[in-house]
Amino acid sequence: MPAAKVSDLHPTAFVTGASSGLGAAFVEMLLADGVRVWGTARDTARLGARDNFSPVALDLADPVAAEKNFLHAAEAAGGAFDLVINNAGYGVFGPFAATDFAVWQAQLDAMMPATLRLAHAALRLMLARRRGCLVNVSSLAAEFPLPFMSGYNVAKAGLSAFSESLAFETRGTGVNVIDFRPGDYRTPFNQAMHRPSAELSEIEARAWRRLEANLLAAPSPARAAADLRRALLLGRSGTVRSGSFFQARLAPLFARVAPRALLRAALRIYYG
Repeated sequence: MPAAKVSDLHPTAFVTGASSGLGAAFVEMLLADGVRVWGTARDTARLGARDNFSPVALDLADPVAAEKNFLHAAEAAGGAFDLVINNAGYGVFGPFAATDFAVWQAQLDAMMPATLRLAHAALRLMLARRRGCLVNVSSLAAEFPLPFMSGYNVAKAGLSAFSESLAFETRGTGVNVIDFRPGDYRTPFNQAMHRPSAELSEIEARAWRRLEANLLAAPSPARAAADLRRALLLGRSGTVRSGSFFQARLAPLFARVAPRALLRAALRIYYG
């Protein structure tokens, strides 16, 4: 039988990117379930003050400092966290060839090596205690790449593959790994998007308008938090797709049965 509250399984949690969007929704869900939460942001002033919540300054652009701050927080939590949610990340919108490679590289460095470094530190502590759960927040972009967001697609696909590897490696250890793949949610994600060029070609503009429309019509982040809560209460590793019925249910089903060429054609039509 699943646990009644997340705190029954995971009394302490560490959540990156906790100041807004999905990260903030995850924090609220965990606090409501009695979990003691450490949440991160580059600027801790954005996190506010709440009971059972500790703000942590963390910038994925500096992975060494990020790991140091994580380990310091883990010590304050009793030596290790019961639950770690790697959620922080950002988007870059623009054609790969027309974007300065340093911009693309910076995104990959923040969303891959830095995130994996935190996962490495967290997993070592969990395995030593033979309990815990690592959640890597990937994206449905791992299955359905977003137009003109190649760096984001690469990072999220890599993170999903990484989670699959860890789920295999941790079998029988008491540690679970969840690959959480959200679709579009009504968050400030696009407002925070890095756009190297203000001038968009016609095809870029059509794709951008579609991305904007998707966010406006998307569910509230509370749904993602509820989906993650259900997965955590099951107490096992796995892949969790979250979002609208179309994105999280119908589209993956179509992708499993449709030829790849047909899927690509559908994506071209979908994004204009």
